[in-house]
Amino acid sequence: MDKMKTDGAVLRQIQSHASQNSLYLVVSKMATASTAALYPIFLTSKSPLKATHKHKASAPLPLKQINQPSLRRDFLKAISLLPLLDLKRPPPSAAKEIEVGSYLPPSPSDPSFVLFKASPRDTPALRAGNVQPYQFILPPTWKQTRVANILSGNYCQPKCAEPWVEVKFEDEKQGKIQVVASPLIRLTNKPNASIEDIGSPEKLIASLGPFVTGNTYDPDELLETSVEKGGDQTYYKYELETPFALTGSHNLAKATAKGNTVVLFVASASDKQWQTSAKILKAMLDSFQV
Repeated sequence: MDKMKTDGAVLRQIQSHASQNSLYLVVSKMATASTAALYPIFLTSKSPLKATHKHKASAPLPLKQINQPSLRRDFLKAISLLPLLDLKRPPPSAAKEIEVGSYLPPSPSDPSFVLFKASPRDTPALRAGNVQPYQFILPPTWKQTRVANILSGNYCQPKCAEPWVEVKFEDEKQGKIQVVASPLIRLTNKPNASIEDIGSPEKLIASLGPFVTGNTYDPDELLETSVEKGGDQTYYKYELETPFALTGSHNLAKATAKGNTVVLFVASASDKQWQTSAKILKAMLDSFQV
């Protein structure tokens, strides 16, 4: 009897303190019910401890009187609160807030740049095999920025009907770049078509221009086009002056087709950035290859 009174007093003390916090109140209720359920087991067992009691024990709480639905409900509430206590979870994409020079290797062709080689761990399309690996160089001070899920193609791989953004990098003083991928079927009905099969450089940019500027494309904004060969790939290159573009008033682009996708590299800058970084952005553009 003394033991039960002591336990009851302890439980009452726990419950009074637990009233300050809903999570602890739930746990306390569970502990109370569990303890009540255990008393009949101890008191009816043949344990030697029972023989040492000389006083008549009060009737134990029958198991059928324990509110099992309430106990289960309290347990589920406690479980639902556990994520709130996960304070050690690291912030998402924390590594993308640092300069690329801290984790990318120097470019073999120019050690003043670093080399980015896209792999399946970088984008949903690469994991799905919908885009072939690509690479380019960039200054070590640049930082990779997050691509919104709705723009990344994550929701539609491996059969996306519209272009999506693969990766994005930027530097506040020099500009920004992004890699955009477009399903080939959006541009031609011919499977595994080359970029020449799609049409002229002017025809291609007319279709993909809005993904360079971020809003609209006007043919008068096109300053220069060129065609170059790189291994088995043919690339179309563009320079645009886009005063009303969301991406910047100066844009460079380079595109090629491989597999079922056209991949477009875009480098953008404001007037102020262009004055000091035009050469750097052009070097990045020239390095892009699939």
